[in-house]
Amino acid sequence: MQIGDMPELEGAVSMNTTESRELTGAPNEIRIERVLEAPRELVWAAMTDPQQVGHWWGPNGFTMTIRKMDVRVGGVWDHTLHGPDGTNYPNNSVFREVVAPERIVYAHEGVREDGPAVNFVATWTFEDLGNTQTRLTICMVFDSAQARELVVREFGAIEGGKQTLGRLADYLSRASRQPA
Repeated sequence: MQIGDMPELEGAVSMNTTESRELTGAPNEIRIERVLEAPRELVWAAMTDPQQVGHWWGPNGFTMTIRKMDVRVGGVWDHTLHGPDGTNYPNNSVFREVVAPERIVYAHEGVREDGPAVNFVATWTFEDLGNTQTRLTICMVFDSAQARELVVREFGAIEGGKQTLGRLADYLSRASRQPA
């Protein structure tokens, strides 16, 4: 499989939901999706504009410092997540594919201070569902099932991914109510 390919998911049932949910995938993958009540272009902007992504990125209670976010092939996204307990999570990603407003692929490296390192390739797919709805699917591919399990166990990656998409949904809802 080439990076950016999104094969049909075994056992996954497509449903129109506004809740984040995990999808069944390969043993070395985490797949999470959410239907957002916003047009695809707005969802794309929220993901690619550093002025917006800082308002919603990360699990509940986390904040973020962005040092650099250059959304283009070869561009770098250098940021640190700050946990509610004061723990910092430095992250560095390199964009491998950027197809506006359809797909973003990046190689990710991260760490918890005094903790394990994390490496994966993430693909974010933005599917226009019409009626101002967008299905956002995240697929994180790890080197092995063991690496995936480490991230689930040590970082709470599945619940954190669901919470991140929930924060994005809340951000888009607030942004749509702002006067022009």
